[in-house]
Amino acid sequence: MNTVKSVYDGSGDGLIVDIQSHLANGLPGIQIIGSVGKSLDESKDRIKSAFASSKIEIPRKKITVNIAPSDLSKSGSQFDVAIALSILLESGQLKNYQFEDVAVIGELGLDGQIKSVRGIIGKILIAKKQGIKKFIIPDKNMKQALLIPKIWISSFKDLSDLYENLSRQNVEFTDSGTGLEIDIVKHQELNSVAVDFSDVIGQESAKRALEIAAAGQHNVLLSGPPGVGKSMLAKALISIMPPLSRDEIIDITHLHSLVGASNDALILERPLRSPHHSTSDIALIGGGQKPKPGEVTLSHCGVLFLDELPEFKRSALESLRQPLEDKLVTVSRAQDRATYPANFILIATKNPCPCGYYGSSKPCICTPLEIERYNKKLSGPLLDRIDLHVTVDSIDHSALLREGIPTGENSSKIRKRVIDTILKQRSRYKSETIRNGNISNKTLKASSRIMPEAKELLDKAAEKLDISARVYMKTVKVARTIADLDGSEDIQTKHITEALRYRPLSLS
Repeated sequence: MNTVKSVYDGSGDGLIVDIQSHLANGLPGIQIIGSVGKSLDESKDRIKSAFASSKIEIPRKKITVNIAPSDLSKSGSQFDVAIALSILLESGQLKNYQFEDVAVIGELGLDGQIKSVRGIIGKILIAKKQGIKKFIIPDKNMKQALLIPKIWISSFKDLSDLYENLSRQNVEFTDSGTGLEIDIVKHQELNSVAVDFSDVIGQESAKRALEIAAAGQHNVLLSGPPGVGKSMLAKALISIMPPLSRDEIIDITHLHSLVGASNDALILERPLRSPHHSTSDIALIGGGQKPKPGEVTLSHCGVLFLDELPEFKRSALESLRQPLEDKLVTVSRAQDRATYPANFILIATKNPCPCGYYGSSKPCICTPLEIERYNKKLSGPLLDRIDLHVTVDSIDHSALLREGIPTGENSSKIRKRVIDTILKQRSRYKSETIRNGNISNKTLKASSRIMPEAKELLDKAAEKLDISARVYMKTVKVARTIADLDGSEDIQTKHITEALRYRPLSLS
């Protein structure tokens, strides 16, 4: 009996499935077995229509299709083409073609078109990990698939074209080689959604904090009254982050295709995600009946911007603890469990009070109780996980339109310093992804030397401010990044002093 292989990525690390068809006398029709969901059971109707539209004869037999392993619940439309080929092989309409080392992926339209599927990169990586390196896929998935090195791909637009080529033994596979060539620098000199730092008037302290955040991958909370440029600063952060590497492009493109954003586009810029404060817990973290990535995962390798942080639901904010700490998020449901990467920089903003003007030149109309209740919306454990707390003050209105006023450095100059600092960290930690902001405490102690007078200052500040152990170590990590920007191998007193300026006095 002939077997056609396909890929299922809806359980754990994914697996290769074997599809077999059996033809018997009886009432003509297709029955699909093997613990299949509704979307997969509907495949039989898509296949019938696709055969008719492609002028391919469907056997007038009782057709039983088994998708193994049968003890695993499966769903999705990506098996359509593999099932169709299994039927053609078993009926003898395709002869002498061996599929043992080929994985077939694709959905069929009623008109016989082979439609693109979500998450093609993940499916190919699953199969490649299990030894399969040849793939038959939809034509529209070709661009994403070619990102993956050392595989062979054949793509088709419709079932009739695939059938004709298989019948003639004329299926040509394209060698992806080292992966699709991408001029990364050309596409990422400046992110298309970013604001240049030179467009932000004043706010030098906040700009400095964002440079530290980009260089060491630290989280930031910007506090200040409305209209002082907090959102503008957040959008400027993405402009000083380094270009994406090939591996990062593969990861981001795959994650975005899982949510159906695009099955054929390449994501070449670092993402900047800005969900509204009414966003649900599932939309923020990920999940659902069939788990999908949320905003924290779609921000992977980029920035998650949460504007007006206290307005988010308490449950949504508390769910950020795991991704902020572990740089990944695990979603468990009754039948499925998925782990997604979430290595992003969090930049959040907040007003000092509900009306927004406490401590500013404008009068505040809030009562002390309202201000206290407003600030208590953010828990201590969540604030502990934010490295840089920055107050953004109002600026002189006359400076906004004044000609000749210095605007400060542009993003390209700051970005060069950030990239140089990241290269130092790669060399120090022997890793492409580890930064000062996400190293373990053990690695920090082993790789960073803090001068005795700097440690003494930190110890005194920790005792006076009564900070937690987590905040203590985060302060050292921020100081490590400041030292790297300063070109110093040692953490000195001035680096600790600056790092302590980014801690709120009330945090414990």
